[in-house]
Amino acid sequence: MVNKRIFSDSKDQAIYLGSSLVGNTGNLGIPLGIALFGTASVPYTSILNIANVFFIYIFSVYFFAKDQFSFKQALQSIFKIPAIWFAFIALAFNYYQLPIGEHFNRILEMGSYTAIVMQLVIFGIYLSQVKVRTTAWKLSFHVSFVKHILLPAVGLGVILLSSLNPYVAAILLMELMVPLAVNNVNMAALYNCRPHDVTSTILISSLLFIALIYFYLEIIRYFFGLGF
Repeated sequence: MVNKRIFSDSKDQAIYLGSSLVGNTGNLGIPLGIALFGTASVPYTSILNIANVFFIYIFSVYFFAKDQFSFKQALQSIFKIPAIWFAFIALAFNYYQLPIGEHFNRILEMGSYTAIVMQLVIFGIYLSQVKVRTTAWKLSFHVSFVKHILLPAVGLGVILLSSLNPYVAAILLMELMVPLAVNNVNMAALYNCRPHDVTSTILISSLLFIALIYFYLEIIRYFFGLGF
């Protein structure tokens, strides 16, 4: 509703729509949940991460791709992403309680750890090429405002109006507060949508998260009465 009023460039619009709501709920959200709420938080943070994966590989892919392709091609690009199919397979295995062999599970673990490393390597490569003078400050400001102010505020309002258990509500709010996901760089690079600007936006979001995490924790403590 507002992106075209904020940005005149179509690529800025695509980045704004595709990345603002995508948080680092996996690499950061799950470990942070364990640190704050214990291992009992893993089922909740994991399912929130799965929801985030679907958002990334459906909506974010569409937003990043639509600047390069037609509407039909942008929709087709969603179904060409392997992660979306593996997410469905993973949910099916979980829902039907299908057993996974120990050795095959070890292969999956090795693949997941490798993917995390590769994501960070790609992020580091693009980060090494980011220059302060050419940083898209306007884009970073607006994306960070949505991610760190607007989204947590709206999320808190919805949570307070719901009947969620305080423990679950605190975990959900924490996941809404985490900084932007590195996956955004992958999507931007894949669809040639200014990956360097996306990288600098992620860096600024991460630095803001470090500065705001104390206040975030105080908000969670105040509204949900949880100690850390």
